[in-house]
Amino acid sequence: MTVLALCAGLTAINFALIGDFRSAVIAIAVAGVLDGIDGRVARLLDGATRFGAELDSLSDFANFGVAPVVVLYLWSLQKLGGFGWIVVLAFSICCALRLARFNVATEDPDKPVWSQNYFVGVPSPAAAGLCLAPFFVSFWGVDAVREWPFLTGLYVLFISFLMISRCPTYSGKRISVEREQVMPILLLVALTAALLLIYPWQTLATASLLYLASIPLSMWTYRRHVERAATQDGAIKEPIEVPSDRET
Repeated sequence: MTVLALCAGLTAINFALIGDFRSAVIAIAVAGVLDGIDGRVARLLDGATRFGAELDSLSDFANFGVAPVVVLYLWSLQKLGGFGWIVVLAFSICCALRLARFNVATEDPDKPVWSQNYFVGVPSPAAAGLCLAPFFVSFWGVDAVREWPFLTGLYVLFISFLMISRCPTYSGKRISVEREQVMPILLLVALTAALLLIYPWQTLATASLLYLASIPLSMWTYRRHVERAATQDGAIKEPIEVPSDRET
């Protein structure tokens, strides 16, 4: 699955070179779906290995650090000349730095459980989806987006910064579903799938906007967790007054 995802990401560049940008965006989306399930399938089959993890990281860099921004460059950013290529380099380098930081991160045994619900910075697959947002808006019907390469370049630089930032962002890897929530969630999944099939570009553009809007919320909830944990630690470490013999 990881190799198939890599093939899909590289094929997106080939589609862009021949001017088929819709197929290029779809190919990157396929790579994202395969990247999202390959690790889970490996764990289910008890086939997770260090080699697979390294291959997945290299595939992520090609699929989410190179392919999206190169496709965007061929579509619009090349009109900016050298600045457009600087944007490509910035996004790819930030993705490489983000993946390197993730790979060398060690699990702290004293790390609170709640912190595992957050990423540090925007993960590379999400950043790739945000990088493709101008395509979603253009395919929705706002063709003028393609004629705004400077604004697109600034937007991509902002996404690049989010990847290497220390901003906490929500992670959906440890979401637990209660029994009574199964039916509503299944209904929500079915509704989302229907929207993607009928209104794909509108749905993806809205999802990108909602993800960006969730970042300030994730920073706020993370800060609340930190403050609550600090308050609890202070209460535990507060010295207990022991009465003297005279008082007893």
